[in-house]
Amino acid sequence: MSNNQHNQEKLSSARFSEATDAFVEEFTASIQFDKRMYKQDIQGSIAHAKMLTKVGILNEQELQDIIDGLGKIQADIEAGKVAWSIKQEDIHMNIESRLTDLIGITGKKLHTGRSRNDQVATDIRLYLRDEIDLISAELKRLQQGLVMLAEREADTIMPGFTHLQTAQPVTFGHHMLAWFEMLKRDVERLQDCRKRVNTLPLGSAALAGTTYPIDRFYTAELLGFDRISENSLDGVSDRDFAIEFTAFAATLMMHLSRFSEELVLWSSAQFQFIDLPDRFCTGSSIMPQKKNPDVPELVRGKSGRVYGHLMSLLTLMKSQPLAYNKDNQEDKEPLFDTVDTVKGSLRAFADMMPALMVKRDVTYEAAKRGFSTATDLADYLVRNKGLAFRDSHEVVGLAVAHGVKTGQDLSEMSLETLQSFCEQITDDVFEVLTLEGSVAARDHIGGTAPNQVRAAVERAKAYLTT
Repeated sequence: MSNNQHNQEKLSSARFSEATDAFVEEFTASIQFDKRMYKQDIQGSIAHAKMLTKVGILNEQELQDIIDGLGKIQADIEAGKVAWSIKQEDIHMNIESRLTDLIGITGKKLHTGRSRNDQVATDIRLYLRDEIDLISAELKRLQQGLVMLAEREADTIMPGFTHLQTAQPVTFGHHMLAWFEMLKRDVERLQDCRKRVNTLPLGSAALAGTTYPIDRFYTAELLGFDRISENSLDGVSDRDFAIEFTAFAATLMMHLSRFSEELVLWSSAQFQFIDLPDRFCTGSSIMPQKKNPDVPELVRGKSGRVYGHLMSLLTLMKSQPLAYNKDNQEDKEPLFDTVDTVKGSLRAFADMMPALMVKRDVTYEAAKRGFSTATDLADYLVRNKGLAFRDSHEVVGLAVAHGVKTGQDLSEMSLETLQSFCEQITDDVFEVLTLEGSVAARDHIGGTAPNQVRAAVERAKAYLTT
């Protein structure tokens, strides 16, 4: 058979008496999207060939021919010289077919002791492991940006909100470190997921293992896997690791979406807390004054996309009997798009954070509105004057009602006015009614006091260097 003829035939076509319908061939092929795993497929094949040589199935010359051939294929792919064939269905058969064209019968020996079932399961794990490491680096870069911003704005006062209503004054740095803590949990989830991704299924073959004397531990060592799968049926059919990664991604995107919502609000004319760099915004086609926060808006929207991929993968797996089924071909597109979406969103945020400008005068004035020091007055009455908290709560409620009626903040009321609500109030009350006094009073680990923010920044820096 000539090389040209070989390329026109499927490597698995001998069983069939008629050609695959052209539509079915295209409908069932995955090469259009799984070609992105070419590096991992070649990496896995080289390790498999080395293992076959170690156990005496291939000789040293055959191994070298395979390594050289796969190296040339990878170079050709990266040079854009490879035309992918739908007839060969997927990345695995495309590479094997091309290898056989290059080195002859030795290329056909490469598949000894394995199946496409365990081969694709290995490729996906190798691919996802590589992507997890890239995502981890982007997460760290975003965390570094938040820490830098928190340190810069450790003394910057802004209103803290509950129900999107002014609650108590906080520092901007403290607010940024709240996002840092969320991302720390995301990092932990991702690292934990990586442990289960890093399990080698190769050697499970189609579903029952193989009769050849393979050395799976040697293959795992070559590929950097921590462990091997211990049941061949589960090895080829398990996609829990993809679901777990997408669940991590959905949680991360939920966090980024919440952060995006704040950035959109804060950059609006109604808040004006921050200024987003122009390069992360766009204008309007009709309204020349507009500066639209497109990056955070788009990240907020992309969270739904990842949620959908998680549901897609869960639904994909929920009715599958053991072992491998063609359904599993549908695992790749949602997984790949989740990876791309997460990497893009993290990159945008990591680039944006260091350039974010805080309008300190605006956030300070905003913190003065809405009686943000009301709780400080209640605490003052309890701590300094011995009132029960419920009684102090009532006193402050009356004072706030008066402030609403007169348009005065608590700190703007005279001592006489405050004493009309509680005669025990003395002039030292004004020390706790200032915004600076309020934030400084939260001087404990986890609190918003500027010195606590700086201490938290140092802890965060130490965490990021480990």
